[in-house]
Order: sequence, then C-alpha cells, then structure tokens
Amino acid sequence: MGAMVARFLPNPCPLRPAPNCAKIRLSSAEMGHHAETPFDNIESSHEYVSLLAEATAEALLDVEADIALADADGATRRREALQVVSFNLTKLKSQMSSSRRILNDLRTLRRLLLDERHSQQALHVTPEK
Repeated sequence: MGAMVARFLPNPCPLRPAPNCAKIRLSSAEMGHHAETPFDNIESSHEYVSLLAEATAEALLDVEADIALADADGATRRREALQVVSFNLTKLKSQMSSSRRILNDLRTLRRLLLDERHSQQALHVTPEK
C-alpha cells in the first residue's frame, strides 16, 4: 500500500532524481491485487454516472419538498439555503446527464472502431492454399 501512495507523492528534492523510481511505480497487478473501481471501463463508468444521476434526481426532489416546508413555516433563511442547494443539484444533474451522453458516445465509437479493426483484419487474411 505504501508504494501506491508513494507513486502520487512528488519528489521532495527536484534537483536529485528519486531513488528506486521503478520500484515505486509498481502497478497494482504486480503488487498481487487488482483494485476494481467504477472507472475500469466505459460501461462501468456509464453505470456509475447513471446511478449518480438517479441519486441526484432523488435528492433534488427531497430538497424541493424541504423548500416547500420551509416556505410554509416562514423560514426564509432556510428556504434560501435550500434554493442554493437546489440550484447546485440541478447543475450536477445536468452535468451527469452530459457525462452519460459522452460516455455513451465513447462506447459507440469504441465499438465502431473495434468492429472496423476486426473487418480490416479479416480482409488482410489470405486463404491458405
């Protein structure tokens, strides 16, 4: 674990190269474990962003209900604070939607490129005589 952290730390003395740089830059596979994250591939990133978009939409509905309650109670400062929260959640929802579309486009382009690559390889294969 120390090597994983050290990989991201800057060299404390930029005039001298860091010793054992090759040892510090060990990949997680070389260290005997593979950390799976939501961003290992486009599909899992798309799924993660979609879940985050759903959670953002749910939170936005909750905040809108809280705004209505604060308005009914006459809690002006609370209502204004909740409106700022609503504004930021709306921005986040829009960004998640945009990210989801971008990931979908990347997935489509990757499939297109991979299919073209397989088609080109099939054309270059000569039949055996």
